[in-house]
Amino acid sequence: MPWLELLRQEFLTTFSTTPLPVAALRLVCAATLGAVLGWERERRDKPAGLRTHILIAIAACLFTLIAFDLMDLPENDQDSLRTDPIRVIEAVTQGVAFLAAGSIITHGAKVQGLTTGAGMWMAGAVGLSCGTGNVPLALLATGLGLAVLWIMAAIAPAERANDD
Repeated sequence: MPWLELLRQEFLTTFSTTPLPVAALRLVCAATLGAVLGWERERRDKPAGLRTHILIAIAACLFTLIAFDLMDLPENDQDSLRTDPIRVIEAVTQGVAFLAAGSIITHGAKVQGLTTGAGMWMAGAVGLSCGTGNVPLALLATGLGLAVLWIMAAIAPAERANDD
């Protein structure tokens, strides 16, 4: 039947320039590193914990993979190319900033949720890095982020309580 062949072509073929196993590995790396950042928030019983950070990192990675695929579509010749990977970074940053802003609460001079918002922003950046294939940079950034969260919590617990 012709419609079965059409369905097979639509759903079983891909134009992806990134092989599926490589894309899957990048997504798993993003999810894992997002989980590490989210676990730290979850452990402290803060809003936007494990699931949120994982989803942000996965989404950022996925948007990056899609952008690279769009750049390599056959109909996108270099003279008419309108796909710019920097726009993906800007869009992901804006989207995560919107989510992070929702975690920040102000009561007069008291501000809460800044660290949680910054962690969400970091999860987005880590996901972008994984999406580009720069997993070593994502690992380094995640490690530095955790070090900052743990060291600052030990050094200045009173200040941490105000901006968490």
